[in-house]
Amino acid sequence: MQRRQGRVNAGLLLLLYQISQVGLQNIPSVTLGVLVLNIFLFLNPVRPLSEVCISVKEGFYRKNWQRLLLSPFHHADDWHLYYNMVSMLWKGIMLEKKLKSIWFAYIIAVFSLLIGVVYMVLEFMLVKILDDPSYEMNCAVGFSGVLFALKVLNNHYNPGRVSSVLGVRIPSKYACWVELVAIHLISPGTSFAGHLAGILVGLMYTMGPLKKIMKACAGGISSFTDPARPRDYYYSDYYDHPGYQYRTPRSYYDYTGGLTEEEQLERAVLNSLNERDFGGATYNNEQRPYGFWFPPEQRSEEEVRRQRLRRFERR
Repeated sequence: MQRRQGRVNAGLLLLLYQISQVGLQNIPSVTLGVLVLNIFLFLNPVRPLSEVCISVKEGFYRKNWQRLLLSPFHHADDWHLYYNMVSMLWKGIMLEKKLKSIWFAYIIAVFSLLIGVVYMVLEFMLVKILDDPSYEMNCAVGFSGVLFALKVLNNHYNPGRVSSVLGVRIPSKYACWVELVAIHLISPGTSFAGHLAGILVGLMYTMGPLKKIMKACAGGISSFTDPARPRDYYYSDYYDHPGYQYRTPRSYYDYTGGLTEEEQLERAVLNSLNERDFGGATYNNEQRPYGFWFPPEQRSEEEVRRQRLRRFERR
């Protein structure tokens, strides 16, 4: 597993070119940090690859748990680094902007560790099912497991898209499974179990309990909010003003009435028209709630006529 020496790292140069084409200012902070970390450890590995890769023998039997931390961020050669980091570049740009940087960093950290654990479980199962101890020796490095998990997340948050795998257009929700098989057929030396572990961890997050567990573990940190929904409470700078009486924050739906954006716009237009017809007056001195006001029941034509007459008499 030693890296080939004595040649130009063309994959690394091409990766740097790709990053320069995108522009550092266009790459979110966590994504950029992951790229820099992987490139740095490629050029300055902590240990030889044989001492950072993760396997059942090393991770489970010998209790070398530090390999769970080191193995995702080391790569076998420059092209291994190139393909993984280009994939990370585009997935990171899409997901970090949606999930926000702190939560995305949290996901990367948890996925990096958990995928190594799931990988060892899969290899251990193969040992028992196939009665082949050689699976205990399979040692994996690289960020591709995390990338497969991020692909599952990307497909979850951007449904209905179509991906092209080897020139074949397929729905994105099936793309990770097709890529799993295709990569193994094209390059048999890749870690099928490592990639499968990534998919399983991604599904544990999108369809299983992992996201809830992560939120529960991060519950005491205010910076961690649910990235898939707007904030639960409305904040106002008026809370800081002297003499302001604090009230329990209203939920998001108290301000929108549970309406969609289109329904809110329609309601706002109707309110504007009603205010113009009735001189902007409120009914029964009723104070309108925050957000979109729901007008009272429609008045008869006679009541509308009388209201307009009273308005002209006041003039």
